[in-house]
Amino acid sequence: MSTHPSRPSYAAVLRVPHARRAFTAALAARLSYGTVSLAVLLSVTRATGSWAVSGLVLSLFGATTVFLMPLRAALLDAHGPRRALLPMSVLYGALLTVLAVLTWRPGAPAAAVAAAAALAGCCAPPLGPVMRALWSELVADRALLQRAYSLDGVAEELLYVSGPALVGGLMAVAPPAAGILLSAALNTAGTCALVTSPAMTAPRPAARAERQPARVRGLLPPVAVALAVGLALSSVELLVTAFATERSYDPALVPWVLGALSAGSALGGLANGALRWRTTARARLYRFAAALGLTLAAAALAPGLWTLTGVMALAGAFVAPALTTAYLLADESATEATRTRAGAWVNMAVNTGSSGGAMAMGLLIGRVPLEVCFLLAGGVAVLPAVVAGRRIRDAPAVL
Repeated sequence: MSTHPSRPSYAAVLRVPHARRAFTAALAARLSYGTVSLAVLLSVTRATGSWAVSGLVLSLFGATTVFLMPLRAALLDAHGPRRALLPMSVLYGALLTVLAVLTWRPGAPAAAVAAAAALAGCCAPPLGPVMRALWSELVADRALLQRAYSLDGVAEELLYVSGPALVGGLMAVAPPAAGILLSAALNTAGTCALVTSPAMTAPRPAARAERQPARVRGLLPPVAVALAVGLALSSVELLVTAFATERSYDPALVPWVLGALSAGSALGGLANGALRWRTTARARLYRFAAALGLTLAAAALAPGLWTLTGVMALAGAFVAPALTTAYLLADESATEATRTRAGAWVNMAVNTGSSGGAMAMGLLIGRVPLEVCFLLAGGVAVLPAVVAGRRIRDAPAVL
């Protein structure tokens, strides 16, 4: 545990004993999740010559990765990360290697490729929940823990931005399947460094003694908000593209608009961690979700792409705070025996929303006015706050 000033800095988070090594190792391993999706998509397309097959393979990989995450997290809670995390990562890396070998050259059998991808997703270690559970063990003070979660969330978002760029650079000198090998190597090497770090202690006696799965209580608020944020954000990607197409803007400008959303999220996450809030985590959670939804709804009034870019940057300022607070609230609701699983449920909710939102909005665009689509995307994010609004009796947030 660490001592720190009344307003702890982000440097104070990294000065917590053993935190820097564990965090660096976890980021290296989690970078693999920023590289693997694009690498799988491009390598399978090249190997099979079919976008339909590559889409199916990527969907299978994503589904097994996301929906089985709570189960893998339960194994970690039951047996401890030292015993369960590294074998999980080694098996995941081995299956990714098989997938890379199958797709290295054109002519790969689609059934074998799909099976390898699905099995690899079944074994993907839940590194984000593991690191957040570890932060909770390393940091006793809740204010410093909030800052640690904010730092973790912003760093993770940057990994998902830099991962595809890394794959693109690698493709200049190697086939796309090399990106799958890189993902396997990053995950296994980073996980090995994490589990051998001094911060990764053996399971506590209470968690080790518990043989029956413990129920995770109090997760509905963070899971509901995480699901809503995922739904809204995946809708935004399609909405911005449709907005640019409808108004005859250059499609090359779309990534800049989405980049403004990511930049706003990073800045909002850092600001959220820097502030000392006096309201409860649950109250902040609903308020961040409501602010995100109202800002997205306001995008319906944007007269042009540059105004939309500014609105997206403002909306992004509430994304990381909402997700960080969801993880923080899940941690508060968990016991020692369920901490990793609690974070995994929030993680699963975000990813499930990301998949479902894109599908639903894809069906709506072109059938209803774009302004209505923006309102619906915003309404999804506001909904959890509206449902729970009558229960919140906290005073306004002050520093």
